Amino acid sequence: MPGPYFEDYRKGEVIRGSAVTLTESDIIEFARQYDPQPIHLDRPAAERSIYGGLIASGFQVVTLGFRTLVQAGLVGEGSMGSPGVDEIRWLRPVRPGDTLHAEAEIVEARPSSSRPDRGVVNVAYRILNQHGDVVTTFRAVQLVRRRAAPAATS
Repeated sequence: MPGPYFEDYRKGEVIRGSAVTLTESDIIEFARQYDPQPIHLDRPAAERSIYGGLIASGFQVVTLGFRTLVQAGLVGEGSMGSPGVDEIRWLRPVRPGDTLHAEAEIVEARPSSSRPDRGVVNVAYRILNQHGDVVTTFRAVQLVRRRAAPAATS
């Protein structure tokens, strides 16, 4: 996927991913592989839980939202990865049949102070359900290649 490069990010810009509806089988399959807790795997056990029914793993919600944002062009060939994710919050349970969409807001974009070939982009993520309720938030730093490193000064 071409771009974006560091120069393409603008503070305050919001990138929106496409909507995705989670099915019960999506939730259970993800849980079997990555988060095998009864609230994600076993409908009767989940019904007896504080959630009153099956819910998606928060990690599934984060990765699904991030996937749609990558597909929407948040990151591409300019991406050099991320040193990590901060402040993950699971604010509301996600249930079978919920339709989610993700938003990524560029909070800051600054040239790296130590590496002139890249910039640092701080991103605030929100994942919302079909009612507009925010179900998950997190923040991350993205390292992004510059189109051309600035010329060295003598």
